[in-house]
Amino acid sequence: PGCKTFAAPHTHSPACLPSMSDSCTIRTRKFMANPLLARRQMVIDVLHPGKANVSKNDLREKVAKMYNVADAGTVFLFGFKTQFGGGKSTGFCLIYNDMASAKKFEPKHRLLRDSSEKNDRLSRKQRKERKNRAKKTRGKEKAKLLKGQ
Repeated sequence: PGCKTFAAPHTHSPACLPSMSDSCTIRTRKFMANPLLARRQMVIDVLHPGKANVSKNDLREKVAKMYNVADAGTVFLFGFKTQFGGGKSTGFCLIYNDMASAKKFEPKHRLLRDSSEKNDRLSRKQRKERKNRAKKTRGKEKAKLLKGQ
């Protein structure tokens, strides 16, 4: 009897709702130019009311446009956490001066995650199975098995 649940009335009029193309607001803070690593780095706050999240590709395009970056591939976003209740996410952004410095300083896993390059390495289980199969063979068959790596 003491507990009552109710829904708050919907206060947004259709005119003030953001359109699908402009459904999030990006704010940057703790901006720092880092010339030693040839990059600019910052914390990004993304306000996305009514949406669970915003894709990193959309954010990358918006940040590239905000900071006049020619190649959106030099923008790296990571570490995003969504606030409890949704509507706001916070993460980290690195904007490299060029792709060469990005490849020099970024960790390999982030380069693979953000680029269209395919990881040509086999899974751990496949490598172990191939190694153990190679143990059982000798000579030309073994060389043939190991050459396939």
